[in-house]
Amino acid sequence: MPWQNYNSMPFEDSFRNQIDLEQLNTFGVKVTAECMIPISSEEGLQEVLKNTEGPFRILGGGSNILFTQDVNGVLLKNEIKGMEVVERNGHWAIVKVGGGERWHDFVCWCLDQNLGGIENLSLIPGTVGAAPIQNIGAYGIELKDVFYKLSAIRLSDGRIRSFSPADCTFDYRDSIFKKDFKGQYFITRVYIKLTSKDHQIRTRYGAIQDKLLEWEIQKPSIQDVSQAVIHIRKQKLPDPEKLGNAGSFFKNPIIPTRHFEQLKKRFPDIVHYPAGEGQIKVPAGWLVERCDWKGKRVGAVGCYEKQALVIVNYDNATGPEIWLHAQKVMKSVFETFGVMLQPEVNVW
Repeated sequence: MPWQNYNSMPFEDSFRNQIDLEQLNTFGVKVTAECMIPISSEEGLQEVLKNTEGPFRILGGGSNILFTQDVNGVLLKNEIKGMEVVERNGHWAIVKVGGGERWHDFVCWCLDQNLGGIENLSLIPGTVGAAPIQNIGAYGIELKDVFYKLSAIRLSDGRIRSFSPADCTFDYRDSIFKKDFKGQYFITRVYIKLTSKDHQIRTRYGAIQDKLLEWEIQKPSIQDVSQAVIHIRKQKLPDPEKLGNAGSFFKNPIIPTRHFEQLKKRFPDIVHYPAGEGQIKVPAGWLVERCDWKGKRVGAVGCYEKQALVIVNYDNATGPEIWLHAQKVMKSVFETFGVMLQPEVNVW
């Protein structure tokens, strides 16, 4: 790597200028950062904030970002590590994990400790620090279901703050860190509350149950559920190391029941799920596929052949080219269904 951890060297040597970010974003977009500083501790970040002029931006695993231009200012790379059980009783345990840990590595560590609750979130890319921002979710569970608290540092003054679940105002693929506090806090530690026995096994969402039956598993463990999720995700989603992508590009839209009923008259087979009183969730992938984007390639960009919701970089596409493709998909869905898709990916 062309840089080293801040805490291991003198302050003036911690900066690395004009950093190539192609290998640090899963779309594989070729852009550069004016300046990047890896952060491996809270104290290191506070020192950087005290001695450096912004503006500051934060990079985790680069798996939920579309770069459309070079990054100006100072890019802070979250490299804070560590996983440990900090509290335990007979039925549950609270785990503290560094924001720079890879999410899937954390899931695997918890499974090794026989701690349950996040097995359905296996193989989700990105870092732990990004998980609360996005309120990541898959196969019937969201981060908010197991979230206990987090610690974060405010970039404007270096002050540490603890956020409770209520403070985070979690919503579907959303949190206060994507709204009022967007770009203002660097998440250093996340605390997750997991079961240590009598785990709740969730197999009804998606194809998990079918996969377990195929494997002739009648009484699945949390490890079995994780393996099923990993298998399903690998079948549906392209490997970013082989085909640049950021997973699901769009959120599943939630629309008023009245709008849904109108759509159902035109599209009787529309897939849908309840989303609270007076609201219906419609899978974005279904909408995109019905607009004939699945497997369609335009130049170096396209929608993946096995999952329409995934936009892929086939051949060294630029960020603007990928974003233009996404906008065409959004326009097509709106013209057909009157539904405006919202990107799940952060567009920089």
